[in-house]
Amino acid sequence: MQCVELMKKLEQLAPVSCACDWDNVGLLTGRSDKEVKKVFLAVDATDEVVEEAVRWGADLLLTHHPLIFKPLKKINDQDFIGRRILKLIANDISYYAMHTNFDAAPGCMADAAAQKLGLRDRKVLEPSGMMGEVSYGIGKTGYLNKKMTIREVATLVKERFSLPFLTIYGEDTISDTVDFVGISPGAGGSMISSALKAGVSVLITGDIGHHSGIDAAANHMAVIDAGHYGLEYLFLDFMEDYLEKEAGMALSVKKAEVVFPETLV
Repeated sequence: MQCVELMKKLEQLAPVSCACDWDNVGLLTGRSDKEVKKVFLAVDATDEVVEEAVRWGADLLLTHHPLIFKPLKKINDQDFIGRRILKLIANDISYYAMHTNFDAAPGCMADAAAQKLGLRDRKVLEPSGMMGEVSYGIGKTGYLNKKMTIREVATLVKERFSLPFLTIYGEDTISDTVDFVGISPGAGGSMISSALKAGVSVLITGDIGHHSGIDAAANHMAVIDAGHYGLEYLFLDFMEDYLEKEAGMALSVKKAEVVFPETLV
């Protein structure tokens, strides 16, 4: 299968038009006419991921987060981004990223995360537009199967996403049990206002700073910080299943090892 053919399948799932304006998605390096037989999946194009893709003989590296966010004035071996790009090109590995388009597209990141929690009556937390008659955007709201304390919700998140740890802001601000929640995988500080507007009792997200956390609590909404990686590494299994369904035996797929970037000491 040519890379351009595979790109069409990826963009049927998560159209580039669903990405945020500031994002950088799609084919970032390599040849669109490359014959692709082996796809390596990862959340980030780290040094270890690029090395493993090279060792395995990958034809395409497919990640969630793009290695290239800002315009590059130079591509050389003097910085880590340049070194990774050079290694991919030298080994004829095309590189494709699916970031906020995968976050926002119907049935992708937000829906998959909400499904893990078993949320009912799901709606888009921060709508971006319409795909036909279906709304798309960042995050989801929905109802848990039963009312829970904030600590019980946190325990559910930890179990369903197999997390080593998480952080709770505002647990003591909500004494009642809750069932209406929001979930926004990735960095969710900017989603707090949307979550407050939606009226959820707790927002489950990642990368919450001190001030964002205490400000949300002051507005009587708890925040569960499950980590940026913690809510998004589902990308690996999701895309493995999708590629198997769409391409079957035509592609060999390998996933990067799940390694949480944070360590709790």
